[in-house]
Amino acid sequence: MRLLVTLFFSFSITVSIAQQKPFQNPVQRALRNAYITQQGEQLLLADAIAAALANNYQIKGLQTQEQIARNERIPANAGFYPLITGNVSTNGSKQNVNQTFVDNIRPPQTLNGIFNRTTTAGVNLNWTVFNGLANFATYERFGELVRISEVNTRASVEQTIANVATAYYDVVRQLQQLLSFRQALDISRDRLELAKANYEVGTRSKVDYLTAQVDYNADSVTLLTQEQSLRSAKVLLNTLIVRDPLTDFAVRDTILVNPTVSIDQIRQQMASNNPLLVAAALNRRVADIGIRLARAQRQPTLNLQTGYNFTFIDNEGGFGVAQGRNRGLTYGVTAVVPIFNGGNLRRLEANARANALAAEYQQSDQKVVLDQAVAQTFTQYQNSLALLNVEVQNYKIALENIDIAYDRYRVGNSTPVEFRDVQRSSVTAQARLFDAEFNAKAAEIELLRLSSTISQTFLGAKQQ
Repeated sequence: MRLLVTLFFSFSITVSIAQQKPFQNPVQRALRNAYITQQGEQLLLADAIAAALANNYQIKGLQTQEQIARNERIPANAGFYPLITGNVSTNGSKQNVNQTFVDNIRPPQTLNGIFNRTTTAGVNLNWTVFNGLANFATYERFGELVRISEVNTRASVEQTIANVATAYYDVVRQLQQLLSFRQALDISRDRLELAKANYEVGTRSKVDYLTAQVDYNADSVTLLTQEQSLRSAKVLLNTLIVRDPLTDFAVRDTILVNPTVSIDQIRQQMASNNPLLVAAALNRRVADIGIRLARAQRQPTLNLQTGYNFTFIDNEGGFGVAQGRNRGLTYGVTAVVPIFNGGNLRRLEANARANALAAEYQQSDQKVVLDQAVAQTFTQYQNSLALLNVEVQNYKIALENIDIAYDRYRVGNSTPVEFRDVQRSSVTAQARLFDAEFNAKAAEIELLRLSSTISQTFLGAKQQ
């Protein structure tokens, strides 16, 4: 059975009480006829969530980081492919030469504007053929980093949905409370009119009239304060969906609480789906890959170099070749074997193992924290459901009690203080009912977030 508590629920209770009597006193009229006119377009919860997911800057930032992680995960970045470069270089000079030869065979010569140039062009390849399988570990690490970024984005999406849903239902609660205070003000207005009439005909003292005036003013202030609370709740919701905070809107006055949430199912779904746990497991895998990368540095490295180059020489003066054209293939193989580096490789490997152990501890700690959160939230959820059932009954009693109290006050069998106490008890009972209803829904939302089923629940439904 689903619990349905709405503003109309209070009306249905009032109608059932009123139908037992042919005469409706002002209390019954206030409870039956009080209403709140909402300004602005109606905002459904599904629309609010969709707007928040589309506009939230934190989600956009995480999606950008996710795209960067995908861009990093390519074989070339892991060192699988060779590096091929094209090289062109030229060196030239223009000189004036005055030469005297040692052998005295050739006569001295003087040359002006001699041009010398050497040009080299070629294509070269450098390829790390083996590096202890570090390239495979690096590529696998990039894949885990992509998954971590995806999980971080999902966690932000689920947190945003929970924040928007909770804020939306808080607006509903504030609206319900505003209607309750409006009903109380209408009752106080009828009481003031009755006290004034009785004072004018001499059946009541001026103290009763002034007391009714003070109570009416107090209820007016309470109503204005609650209107501010409602506006503050709307500002928060507008901020979450990233639009003008002062945008006014109407909401549905219904809060549906699911009383059949199972803690065993929540725990099972949390263990397999919660993004914080998934991220912790992925971070542990990244740390394990770090051990493989540290160990790979102990292995020999084999590099292959090859290239095809052209050389052009033009020499107008001096000794040597006057003009040359060379081309040919070059190749080479380089093997590097780490023998001793002062224990630095041992240090790197030890740190990698320590990081893996720390990641394991963090994963276990995250599980403990989430188990505690589920237990506390589920306890709050159960307690709120129990309070909700009790407060529904208390509210029925409070409505009947204020109805009787007003009749007694009207005929002079009750003092203003006694009636005011009954009226306050009725308002307090309504507030407790609305709080229990909201707290139960807020706990349900948090359980859905912890179990990572909140997206399916709210995005899969057409309306909530």
